[in-house]
Amino acid sequence: MITDRKPRKPKQTAPKSDIFTIICKTDLHVEAVKELQFHPKRRWRFDYAIPECKIAIEVEGGAWTGGRHTRGAGFIGDIEKYNSGTLLGWRIFRVTPENLLKSETLEMLRQAISA
Repeated sequence: MITDRKPRKPKQTAPKSDIFTIICKTDLHVEAVKELQFHPKRRWRFDYAIPECKIAIEVEGGAWTGGRHTRGAGFIGDIEKYNSGTLLGWRIFRVTPENLLKSETLEMLRQAISA
């Protein structure tokens, strides 16, 4: 049987570390995990997490371009995800991609880690 479908590309996984996880390790002295699945039943993931402190960092893109996080269904879905994470004991910090690596964000996390 001949089909016009293109062969599937293998699913790419996100690298386990990046500049943010490295900064967390070197500057904040904690292990940060990228794309941590936190819920026991749902497939929700935090963009970054510091499991030993139950701190989650969500990077909210598309604020000025009408991205997924700012449209109706995406916004409602995020509320459900964040509330579920909070009920499981996570402290969830939301940042923009531009602010993720800024000193203010790192200082906020430093304070949360030491609290």
